[in-house]
Amino acid sequence: MVEILPNFKLVRPKTVEQAVAMLARSESAKLCAGGTDLIVNMRHGLSDVHTLVEISQINEMQELDLDDDRLRIGAGVTLNELARSNEIAKSFPAIHQACVAIASPNHRNCATVGGNLCLDTRCLFYNQSHWWRKSNDYCLKYRGTICHVAPKGNRCRAAFAGDLAPALIACRADIEITGPQGKRVIALKDFYREDGADHLKLNSDEIVTAVSVKSTAQNSAYKKITVRGALDFPLAGVAVVCNQTPDDGRSFSIAITGTNSSPVVIDVPELKKDDNRQDFFSALGNLVKKSVSPQRTTTIAAHYRRLSIAAITVRLAKTLSDEGSK
Repeated sequence: MVEILPNFKLVRPKTVEQAVAMLARSESAKLCAGGTDLIVNMRHGLSDVHTLVEISQINEMQELDLDDDRLRIGAGVTLNELARSNEIAKSFPAIHQACVAIASPNHRNCATVGGNLCLDTRCLFYNQSHWWRKSNDYCLKYRGTICHVAPKGNRCRAAFAGDLAPALIACRADIEITGPQGKRVIALKDFYREDGADHLKLNSDEIVTAVSVKSTAQNSAYKKITVRGALDFPLAGVAVVCNQTPDDGRSFSIAITGTNSSPVVIDVPELKKDDNRQDFFSALGNLVKKSVSPQRTTTIAAHYRRLSIAAITVRLAKTLSDEGSK
């Protein structure tokens, strides 16, 4: 069955201020950067869009700066541009690994950093054709009154599956948002909420303009679980940053994607020099299992995703801990 794009108006602002004004004029207006997610959803009838505000011509959102004190990535920077940076690969391995794990090179030529951070949540019952969803009375995320994943609940359980968000969160990134009231900056981990139907703390007339990290994270990594070796969204993914403490212990910053409606930040106690490593990493695995809440949003069993992401988190943390002692 051929799915045709609905009619829409396309506008191309040259500045952030113009884009904000265009969004404010219409409730049905939406931003379009690479369009690798939005256009597919429009074809499936998942977005009621009358005006697309295409932001690829806003030069200030295409800037990528890395110096001794800070990494600043414009929201319009493409994933391939980010992936090609040798400096970022050296200073922020987790960010680089997350970037190259996204989709295919052709997708990354179009897809942007801001688009991946604002990726819509996904669900087996939501990401289907219009006729399929209609035959199932839709769902809580769009037009329906029930979440088919958790019918007795009152909240959408669609999962967030962005790869970049956990890597940036583990690196303690901030996100820059611009709207009619001006600019605001918040921690990226506070940008998301645990609600699949409304997972971003972003008003309809606001734009994500940049993300920034204040220090390097050379001892870091990202890994995800997928059915195929390429193209797939993560069934679960984890970013780990490991730092050496003054007393020769280890501190960890860990963020997980693909299991919940928002990225999950794991609060990990410090691994002290004299701690029993086996007990510490066993406790870490159990902590991850308790912290994530994978649901029946994919074709893969939720419990498999829970066990797998716990095992991968422990494996990465152990490896980074050992590398940090060399």
